[in-house]
Amino acid sequence: QVQLVESGGGLVQAGGSLRLFCAASGSIFSINKMGWYRQAPGKQRELVAVITSGGSTNYADSVKGRFTISRDNAKNTVYLQMNSLKPEDTAVYYCNTNARAVSSSLVWRDYWGQGTQVTVSS
Repeated sequence: QVQLVESGGGLVQAGGSLRLFCAASGSIFSINKMGWYRQAPGKQRELVAVITSGGSTNYADSVKGRFTISRDNAKNTVYLQMNSLKPEDTAVYYCNTNARAVSSSLVWRDYWGQGTQVTVSS
């Protein structure tokens, strides 16, 4: 099994910044992609940013130029630096990874964190 724990969410004024953290733990054999999704009230969950084990990244058009995703493979941790925040960024942000675990027969599976609330006021 793999467990994901997010932190760093909170309340911030428009134009401000937040940094989200997500740490993976458990019987991890290998981690491929790690990423961040978000879900606002009345909206579908959407991809915000993703990063591969080799460092390749992809971003939603709505956050390009404002958000930066990074990872520390030695710590099995992924980060999301969010700058120039807008009220439209308000959502619950979820950490996601595609990984193999010794306790899960070494098959590739998706794992999700519990989510962290980000609220941006005008």
